[in-house]
Amino acid sequence: MSPIELSKRQHRIIDIVKENGPITGEHIAERLSLTRATLRPDLAILTMAGFLDARPRVGYFFTGKTDTRDLSDEIQKIKVHHYQSRPVLIEQSTSVYEAICTMFLEDCGTLFIVDGDSTLVGVASRKDLLRASMGGQAIETIPVSVIMTRMPNITMCEKDDSVIEVAQKLISRQIDGLPIVKKVEVGSGYEVIGRITKTNMTSLLVDLATNETS
Repeated sequence: MSPIELSKRQHRIIDIVKENGPITGEHIAERLSLTRATLRPDLAILTMAGFLDARPRVGYFFTGKTDTRDLSDEIQKIKVHHYQSRPVLIEQSTSVYEAICTMFLEDCGTLFIVDGDSTLVGVASRKDLLRASMGGQAIETIPVSVIMTRMPNITMCEKDDSVIEVAQKLISRQIDGLPIVKKVEVGSGYEVIGRITKTNMTSLLVDLATNETS
């Protein structure tokens, strides 16, 4: 990949920090007549690329770096397990009504359906459950296995996958979340060990902007 190309504003930020560092993000924003929120992506890029460093309660300072470095290489180091959350699992015999209640109580956008051996067999999204509830059917008696997306049509990921690759899957497939899986010891199925969602990706974006990634 080609090195990152800095924008005019990013070059201006570097100049401001060179001349006035350490300086807070708020003071940088004031000098550019912009809001702190507007500058967050620029500051995240410059920090991740190594041009700036930041210290809590102190501010940003110039590192002395003058050459460009590929920011994508740094982000590629962030893996799924750094931002995963707890999966919400239900059995395939669970009714559509119970699945809707579970989704509401757990405040999640995707349910992962497993068989008696805790092996992933399906996924049910908000759209799947909404579609089923609008059909005039007795959702109290219909098992979720009837309306779920089944294997092998489930998009999955593993804990050591890059968050960038997962983000691309979320966008291209227009889905809210993916199961994080590992192969079961016996057979050819998968066990769900976590989930990665658009909310997790938002957390990553915030951490990048505030220089808090590990």
